[in-house]
Amino acid sequence: MALTVFKLNGRFLDVADALATPVGLTAAHWQVLGAALEAPLSVAGIAREMGITRQSVQRIADLLADKGMVEYRPNPAHRRAKLVAPTQQGVDAVRRIDPAHAAFADRLCGALGDDRATEVLSALRDLSAALDALEAEDAA
Repeated sequence: MALTVFKLNGRFLDVADALATPVGLTAAHWQVLGAALEAPLSVAGIAREMGITRQSVQRIADLLADKGMVEYRPNPAHRRAKLVAPTQQGVDAVRRIDPAHAAFADRLCGALGDDRATEVLSALRDLSAALDALEAEDAA
């Protein structure tokens, strides 16, 4: 399972880079921006949400801030851990990716069939939940 997931991760990152490059982003930039689109999140929150290290999120968030695509806001829950929030420029960049992303997702679901795509998503969520449960057991 792990080797297959690693391979899929690489393939999805390649697809994400191809989708993000035309708007001047990388897959990693899109990932960080996308995590904070719904609501501003701390760097640690983005790292947890995306399953990547806090240090890599911090580096990418700083690069995005330098480009004017995110801004740091005060965090009422933690004085030192600022919230990362996309600027209008960052939101616009992600929105420019949306049509190509939707077209790719439609092609992928078409190749799998809608029912099978739903099953695959369910299985991946189950796998993620099982890993979370094992991690919680190990922490306890």
